[in-house]
Amino acid sequence: MLLFSMSRHATLVALFATTVLLMSARGQDADKEEEVATVETVVEGEAASADDDDDIVYVTPTLPAGISKNSVYLAEHFDNVQDFKKKWIKSEAKKDGIDESIAKYDGEWSVEAAQRNALKGDLGLVLKSRAKHSAIAARLSRPFVFDARPLVVQYEVLLQEGQECGGAYLKLISHSPDAADLKLFHDKTPYSIMFGPDKCGNDYKLHFIFRHKNPLNGTMTEKHCKKPKERIEDQFTDKLPHLYTLIVRPDNTFQIYINHKVVNEGSLLEDFTPPVNPAEEIDDPSDVRPADWDDRERIPDAGATKPEDWDEEAPQFVPDPSASKPDGWLDDEPENIADPAAEKPSDWDEEIDGDWEAPLVPNPACEEAPGCGQWTAPDIPNPAYKGKWRPPLVDNPNYQGKWAPRRIPNPDYFEDRDPFRMTAIGAVGLELWSMSSMILFDNILVTDDPAVADAWAAHTFDVKRRKMDKVAESVFAAILRYTNEHPWLWAVYIVAIILPIVLILAFCCGGSSQEKEEQKKAADAKKTDAVQADDEDRGGEEEEEGAAAGEGEEEEEEEEDEEEEEKQGEGDAATAEQPKERKEPEGKESVSKSPSEGAGDAPSSPRKRKTRKD
Repeated sequence: MLLFSMSRHATLVALFATTVLLMSARGQDADKEEEVATVETVVEGEAASADDDDDIVYVTPTLPAGISKNSVYLAEHFDNVQDFKKKWIKSEAKKDGIDESIAKYDGEWSVEAAQRNALKGDLGLVLKSRAKHSAIAARLSRPFVFDARPLVVQYEVLLQEGQECGGAYLKLISHSPDAADLKLFHDKTPYSIMFGPDKCGNDYKLHFIFRHKNPLNGTMTEKHCKKPKERIEDQFTDKLPHLYTLIVRPDNTFQIYINHKVVNEGSLLEDFTPPVNPAEEIDDPSDVRPADWDDRERIPDAGATKPEDWDEEAPQFVPDPSASKPDGWLDDEPENIADPAAEKPSDWDEEIDGDWEAPLVPNPACEEAPGCGQWTAPDIPNPAYKGKWRPPLVDNPNYQGKWAPRRIPNPDYFEDRDPFRMTAIGAVGLELWSMSSMILFDNILVTDDPAVADAWAAHTFDVKRRKMDKVAESVFAAILRYTNEHPWLWAVYIVAIILPIVLILAFCCGGSSQEKEEQKKAADAKKTDAVQADDEDRGGEEEEEGAAAGEGEEEEEEEEDEEEEEKQGEGDAATAEQPKERKEPEGKESVSKSPSEGAGDAPSSPRKRKTRKD
């Protein structure tokens, strides 16, 4: 308690000192109030002026010099609204199998800047609707054919309001007659690859799905990539732009990047479910287990017999023959009796509710007794108990092993050693349902050269991240600069922040052990009435106080002692056996008894003081 009080007073002192410093600083700056802004205002000004920094200027990206246009199939930055309206087609289809009121793809799309930390002139495609089907698509400059060059897909996603449930993935629409009209783009439109983030509840996904064509019958099957080896939860909650990159190579390998970092990689042949190639052999569906098949590895010994002394009827537990009824056991008293204080409710109807009976309560007569009612000896394990006899197990001479259907060649087996050769891609689309709005897509790129993707990101995504880093640095720099201009703020930081933390740590870490030690000493003194070190300290303090206060009262005390001796009619022995009651005057310090006279709970002082009277 003492430490807590000190901590509380120190905190009050810290707050008082902070107030004094602030008032002092305000007094010093009273003549130039118009020039001094608050730290928050400075920080906001620094963040707002970041758009005007000369070293971070956004320029609409173009293909780097020396890059062939034949390497790029789509490079969409969304900065030109007129070009966007010509290239991107909003779906007018309806989704099959759902209620008519929500079947239509009527989500709202808009080209606009990001809500926070937007670069000047940088626009993106924003899904503004929530809880609606939304679809939009654009054709590639020419179909991407899976041949000798890798496929590189890259785009940015900014979940400006986070993501509750929904996707932000791209569909690489197959180049086929079924996808000729992008106004009819819907969930059943054939695609070659689906790639991007998706979340609902606590299920976080980064999709990479490709549709594989069965070379035997031409059916299409979705192949789902294994889960990423890295955590991806933060991308759905931090409300920052993230760059997603997929590279699929002609050697059937793939890499997935988030913000230039590999989060998943593997093989199209080995890391997808179901696998590309089916099993070469399968169980024969027409094979059945023979009726006489014996798959018992061990069986009971047919030649074994039960021993003559085996008693199957012997109980597992028997009463303890050595136990005896405790003394004082009340055989005639029940453990529970009717509550004598209970009364029948006034609304009790015996014709409906039956005869009323008082509730049972523990029998008070049994509280002091070892037990009530009929006494029975406790049960103990029966040494003669053996249980039901069973013959021992032996190896089965007819054991045929575990049965399994025979294996036959898989009639649907095929071996595709080159699943990279997927259906050509003719367009890129976003077909989404999301419970969160304001999802921004930007800088969608389809190419066959990873170097083009790196260069594209360097002029787009990397610039955005530098802007955000600079804004964060600007906030810190603004606080530091403002503090340097007003050095008294350092004292405020120390007094208002560091000092309370130190006091709290001291209270939590150091006070508890000291308090426990004091409590232990008090408890020991209470048990033994032995003289403690604290008692000696208190005795010494009392002695000093008594010496200081008693210099002017010595004569008065001597006179009181003489009067007290005259009033006493008994000897020292009688006094030792029955100490006289002494009444303390109000406002005076109480007299401590000697250890031999201590009868209270608190430890007594080893020093005995004289009695004072009014």
